[in-house]
Amino acid sequence: MLFDSWQGIGRVILVGTLAYLALVLLLRVSGKRTLSKLNAFDFVVTVALGSILATVLLSKDVALVEGVVAFSLLVALQWLIAWLSVRSRVVSSAVKSDPTLLLYRGRLLTAAMKRQRVTREEVMAAVRGGGHAGLEAVHAVVLETDGSFSVIGSAPEPDASNSALPFVPPP
Repeated sequence: MLFDSWQGIGRVILVGTLAYLALVLLLRVSGKRTLSKLNAFDFVVTVALGSILATVLLSKDVALVEGVVAFSLLVALQWLIAWLSVRSRVVSSAVKSDPTLLLYRGRLLTAAMKRQRVTREEVMAAVRGGGHAGLEAVHAVVLETDGSFSVIGSAPEPDASNSALPFVPPP
């Protein structure tokens, strides 16, 4: 079917605009954490919000108010889990993965790479993206909780002419 009615098109335009505005408002009120780089939990919430928006837009059986309540519920649950994860290691470890060291002092950690399903080429791309010519110029590469790579350049060698002990403040 190519066309059902003008009423259906008008409903999609009206409900779509209102649902979109409600979603934007909820995301702004919920804070930056809701829109941060995605970890697995954030990704699920984002996909669910998109699914709700699509359902509200295209299903005549779901009222706009029901969709806004569903948006609100997901954003509130995401806020609650983020709040709890800051205060509880148990919750944090349940919803977030730990960063993984993939390269250390120029050497690839192949066991960690296999566990995280990361190839040598992906690590090399991250190294080049960090402005380094090769692995030997890198101290570490970390796969972060959001799936991005952090490249830590090699620390400068200590200056032999300045062999003084580091300053330690008095107790």
